[in-house]
Amino acid sequence: MPAQTIFEEVEVLFNKKNYSKAEMLLSTYVTNNQKDLKAIELLGDAYGYQKNWDGAIMNYKTLTEVNDNDANYHYKYGGALGMKALQINKMKALTIIGDVKEAFLRAAELDPKHIETRWALVELYMQLPGIIGGSKSKSLKYANELEALSKVDGYLAKGYINEYDDEPEQAEAYYKKAINIGGSVTCYDKLTALYEKEKQPEKAVATIEASQEKKERNAMHYQIGKVCAEYNIKLNKGEQCLQRYIQNYSAKDGVPKAWAYYRLAQIYKHKKDKVEALKWIDMAIFELPKIEVFKTEKAQINTL
Repeated sequence: MPAQTIFEEVEVLFNKKNYSKAEMLLSTYVTNNQKDLKAIELLGDAYGYQKNWDGAIMNYKTLTEVNDNDANYHYKYGGALGMKALQINKMKALTIIGDVKEAFLRAAELDPKHIETRWALVELYMQLPGIIGGSKSKSLKYANELEALSKVDGYLAKGYINEYDDEPEQAEAYYKKAINIGGSVTCYDKLTALYEKEKQPEKAVATIEASQEKKERNAMHYQIGKVCAEYNIKLNKGEQCLQRYIQNYSAKDGVPKAWAYYRLAQIYKHKKDKVEALKWIDMAIFELPKIEVFKTEKAQINTL
């Protein structure tokens, strides 16, 4: 089968999230075409989508060995190594952290405008303990490089650093700067998540509503309902938003309807309406019977 035909078929399979079939197709092709770097990269991607980090690492490492001057190869190799490090025990993870840093630093050196690599370095240096090379100042260095490339990314990175460093007021200021410059869904989501983490539900709801005015998304209705249900605030607003989410639901919204049913059950529990609460929690359990938190919620409702 010609290479172009293979790549077109793989693209279709990736779009359908049929990564295992794409992997099989590419494995056979790469066995017979071991110098086709695009095919090797796609095979690494297919493994990565399936969280088979060893398979991804093997293929991305091959790419870096064949072409040491491609920043994206080093970025993907470092990313796969980093994901593996998160899945193994801490002692084993320590043995590959150096390779993760080396790959990301090489990518950053090769491409001064590689935004994803700089994001990876911001996060890596913040998350690593100081004893093995973690450093807020190094993280800020790459945040500054991000800001020079994209003010929005720079502000989001500095918001992340301050949030990680338990400086919520400074994180809030940077996230607001990102919203003022970019106003993307990601900017609003970061600020909303910060407010939720800091237990400021009123601000979280206001931020989601501001985002809704600029970027109409059905998913935001769920987010408002979720915050209202969790914090027992603006229950009528939360109920209306969840009903709207269910009414307009499509697969692209991300959160299954069962979770909206669960949030409605929480709202009715707060309202002391046991009948309605049980109706919605039973619907949630029917759709996703293996979710333990639904069963726990039903037990609590039954005590009303």
